[in-house]
Amino acid sequence: MITQLRLRNFKNFEDATLTLGPLTVIAGANAAGKSNLRDAFRFLHGIGRGYSVAEIIGEKWSAGGVMDWAGIRGGTKEVAFHGKDGFEIGVGIQDAQPAYGGGQYDYHLHISLRTPDHTPRVIEERLVQDEKRLFWTQQMKSRADLSFGFVPIPPADPATHWLNFPSSKPMLVQAMSDLTLVSHGYLRAQPVIDAFASSRFLDLSPTAMRLPSIPGQVVLGDRGDNLSSVLQAICADERKKSALLDWVRQLTPMDAVDFDFPDDQTGRVLLTLVEADGRRTSAYSASDGTLRLLAILAALLGPEPARFYFLEELENGIHPNRLALLVQLIETTTAQGKTQVVATTHSPQLLRLLSRETLEHASVVYRLPGTSAGRIKRIVEIPHIREVLETQDLARLHESGWLEDILNFSEAPDPDEAAVVA
Repeated sequence: MITQLRLRNFKNFEDATLTLGPLTVIAGANAAGKSNLRDAFRFLHGIGRGYSVAEIIGEKWSAGGVMDWAGIRGGTKEVAFHGKDGFEIGVGIQDAQPAYGGGQYDYHLHISLRTPDHTPRVIEERLVQDEKRLFWTQQMKSRADLSFGFVPIPPADPATHWLNFPSSKPMLVQAMSDLTLVSHGYLRAQPVIDAFASSRFLDLSPTAMRLPSIPGQVVLGDRGDNLSSVLQAICADERKKSALLDWVRQLTPMDAVDFDFPDDQTGRVLLTLVEADGRRTSAYSASDGTLRLLAILAALLGPEPARFYFLEELENGIHPNRLALLVQLIETTTAQGKTQVVATTHSPQLLRLLSRETLEHASVVYRLPGTSAGRIKRIVEIPHIREVLETQDLARLHESGWLEDILNFSEAPDPDEAAVVA
């Protein structure tokens, strides 16, 4: 599980840290930086997919001419804070895989955007496991290569070993292809790569969710592609099918008793909901809100769920009366420790529905008046918030703007100090 994201000079974050839990909810006004956090997680995902820095920031095309990766919004001109020469991303990961030793991983990456050949490159990278360095880098004079240092595991030879790699791609995944490193225990970095690779960024489209899909396509696309075949795979297990129907009945007014998946002439299947009175509603005519709920269910309950999901504006298309059940579903699923969810929101109601455990990892993204740098603060770390919440409702505080007001008041520069500096 990713426990911390640290950003320096990335997008509108000059220096900010996001603390994460099983479910992390991020509130904040428009243009505060919530979508930029999504870009940061997508950058990490690009690393996990083995892309070069230029491909992560820009685009990745397959040999067949199909775009595999859309890149980071704004490209190299806007990926760094106020035109800075580069940016840094740090990540904390808590891993429980005994095969790799488990424990706490800390990964740090420093990217330069101003290089002689105009290619964005890695200039510093390191990985630490439980305060023991797994690898670190040193910049070579050519700037096109990095010297990669590591200590063998187990350290039969405690001396540092050095290898050279191109700096155009993060060492984390690049070094996995080196047999020398693998033979010396570099596989212990695999949990970090897995955490980055197994990420999804749901931007659900009703049009995509209504399309029939081929049976066996069990990975839900970011737009909701393959919804019908993913749900069909879930329904192959009677226990999961029963749980799915129960959630549908709770989350929608439909008295659903069964799912049907009739196929067309091409073999594609289309989700059809069957109600107790025999009424049949296909994905073609289901409401956008129902499809969105089904897609979130498919993502969390499907046969191949991701380890990490990022959902923007979780409340979109969800009736307020059903939002509590959706939050309950996500909290229940993420509490099992296999899936982590980060969700942004503009909804005061959603904040009101969070459990005490989830509230500990809820944050506000904001900007102080007259500044452009985004800041991140856990809600429970806002001055006096715990005392205030004993008598005030969090949703009311959010919709009234109290959260931003108290942060502006408590963190704004002292006028006298500013005058002295000037």
